[in-house]
Amino acid sequence: MNQALETSTRKVILSMLKTSGPLSVQEMSKQLGITEMAVRRHIHSMEKDDLLETKLVRQAMGRPTNVYTLAPKADELFPKKYMQLTLDLLDELLEDQGHEKIERLFEGRQDKLESRYQPRMLDKSLEERVAELAQIQNENGYMVDWSQTGTDAYTFSEHNCPIAQVANTFGQACQCELALFRNLLDAKVERTECLAKGANKCVYIISQK
Repeated sequence: MNQALETSTRKVILSMLKTSGPLSVQEMSKQLGITEMAVRRHIHSMEKDDLLETKLVRQAMGRPTNVYTLAPKADELFPKKYMQLTLDLLDELLEDQGHEKIERLFEGRQDKLESRYQPRMLDKSLEERVAELAQIQNENGYMVDWSQTGTDAYTFSEHNCPIAQVANTFGQACQCELALFRNLLDAKVERTECLAKGANKCVYIISQK
């Protein structure tokens, strides 16, 4: 079976389990029109990727059978409208309470992130703090790389912005990220490129105070 068909069948199985699960191999085989062996191969692959959960179900007649449902990790594969909801709520807040409320909202988020991550910066050199910040941002999906450009001087690049749609509309998101970096690194930080302003990445120049 070619790779495209393998991927397509896998997606169909995931969609079936999302809409009609839990299902047995036999039930999936009938719905898909492929052999049970082929279904089991896909099931095995998805179990290795932690996308499925299995449960043994007793039947009125015959042996117990395994049925499959989606694991929590699989939920990430389906479209979400969280970002649009966030934008709608922020627009509503802006209209109702004005720019100052939006400013305070983003500043509050910055304070929480700073409190969460500040302990990870303790007793570290500037280079170690930059490396730790890269780790933090990668954990949050920013696809970071960084390099040393001189003595206590670094370039820090983010190739993805998970909150890009919010940042495009509300510049406070970018301002607070810059302030967060300055406080966590205890260093001079300047942003020279910004995804929200049309660049291919966000670039920060970091140096000792």
